[in-house]
Amino acid sequence: MTIAVTGANSSVGLNLLAHIVERGDLDAIGCVRSQRVAASLPESPRITARIVSYQNADGLEKALDGVSCVVHLAGILIESKASTYESANVASAAAVAEAARAAGVQHIVLVSVIGASSDSPNRYLRSKGDAERVVTESELSATVLRTPILLGVGTAGAAAILRSASRGKTRLLGGGRYTVRPLDLDDLSRAILLACVNQPTGALVHELVGPDAVQYRELIALTAGLLDRELSIGTMPVWIAKAGAAIASRVSGGGVSPTVIDVITADEVVETNADAALGLTLTPLSTTLEKIVSDHGRER
Repeated sequence: MTIAVTGANSSVGLNLLAHIVERGDLDAIGCVRSQRVAASLPESPRITARIVSYQNADGLEKALDGVSCVVHLAGILIESKASTYESANVASAAAVAEAARAAGVQHIVLVSVIGASSDSPNRYLRSKGDAERVVTESELSATVLRTPILLGVGTAGAAAILRSASRGKTRLLGGGRYTVRPLDLDDLSRAILLACVNQPTGALVHELVGPDAVQYRELIALTAGLLDRELSIGTMPVWIAKAGAAIASRVSGGGVSPTVIDVITADEVVETNADAALGLTLTPLSTTLEKIVSDHGRER
């Protein structure tokens, strides 16, 4: 089976490619936007880099030629002048779904986010919900995986946690009193590959979170303990952060906005975790934290 991965140079993409190589029974097409970025993909005879533009329908269709499954990872949380939620999250998903249909691809896997909904008042969550709708209403077999904060090598979540935990004092939004369900990056890659291999009829939407629910402040404290650091946690009032973000994002035309802050500080809650349905054994949070701390130590 050959799997195409959009956003292949992202932390999720690179981890997924590593899992594909490790399995030995799969091949991958790493879809990226430039030759420079293509050079960052793992070197393996099982990985072929292809340069794609989501605005070039014919080129995108050709890039997916011979592919059995497409994993769509491309998207943004933080907007810029050049990239909006509509273009990066919705339009790219629509382009990939259409190209996959035209190329005869059997299945598409969309990695989304907890809370995604076309009815959400939050612009980011609404765009992810619209992307889900585009994929699930296509003529393709589809699997949507809604995910929480991701922890693993290179993830923004791990970097933020390590940064806060490494300081003697840190101030967290709302004191970090919101609940998160961190998902190990390796678990996400395994889930994606299970979805690729065990393709459903029609469309399925799964919510996949880690096995442990903790307040964000506790997550920082646990990491500080593993780093053997003393840590004092203070509070940054959310309303002050949002006021400052509103001004800064308006002036710069992008960056962290009130929309992003609302996403970051929302409780990650699911009704039914998809691990059992996918046939996945989840990594305990303690093990995940040990992995990212160990990797942090090797980088220093």
